[in-house]
Amino acid sequence: MNGSEEPKVKYNRVLLKISGEALMGDQGYGLHPPTVARIAAEVKSVRDLGVEICMVIGGGNIFRGLQGSAQGMERTTADYMGMLATVMNALAMQAALEQLGVHTRVISAIPMDQVCEPYIRRRAVRHLEKKRVCIFAAGTGNPYFTTDTAATLRANEMACEAIFKGTKVDGVYDKDPKKHADATRYDTISYDEVLQRHLGVMDASAIALARDNNLPIIVFSLDEPGGFRGILAGHGTYTRVGG
Repeated sequence: MNGSEEPKVKYNRVLLKISGEALMGDQGYGLHPPTVARIAAEVKSVRDLGVEICMVIGGGNIFRGLQGSAQGMERTTADYMGMLATVMNALAMQAALEQLGVHTRVISAIPMDQVCEPYIRRRAVRHLEKKRVCIFAAGTGNPYFTTDTAATLRANEMACEAIFKGTKVDGVYDKDPKKHADATRYDTISYDEVLQRHLGVMDASAIALARDNNLPIIVFSLDEPGGFRGILAGHGTYTRVGG
């Protein structure tokens, strides 16, 4: 144990939620291995602080269920395809983390024993206690639920102290900062305000689930090198939702 670092850590167990698009880099589709490796290095740097980490990764870089259903595909089928896309992303992240020497488990809500573990809560908690990174794949295993909702559900089940939502911007703004120069960033904001203003942090069911269990959501920029580790060490720019 590194006595000088340990007391600085604000949270002991967290869930990192990132979109599938975060793994694309500058490409318009799919996986960009250097970007996956960069995010894996960020995760390792936080794990090295002694923090227990689990992850949920979206699938929008490969297939997005809502877009599929909008093009005439039956919604449940489209959603299951989206869930399978998240498994592909989880396996890519697992490979990147293990190349860095981080023991990682991919845990799927849809059983596929040849490639990953089925979701068993007690087993997943044990992995975290052993400082393994757990990547929860296939959403909740149900159609009509997003990976945001899956992240909030798993964070509650794992007794995480916060959800870290990695995005393209360094927090929650009152309007899109990429389009409006006068956009204002919130340091803190309530769950209800996020819902009432439709601020798009996460979908409404995910925000409501976090609110009902008083689980804070930390919104930060995944593009900021060292940002994830910095916030856990007590500095950096972010917005705290609720909690």
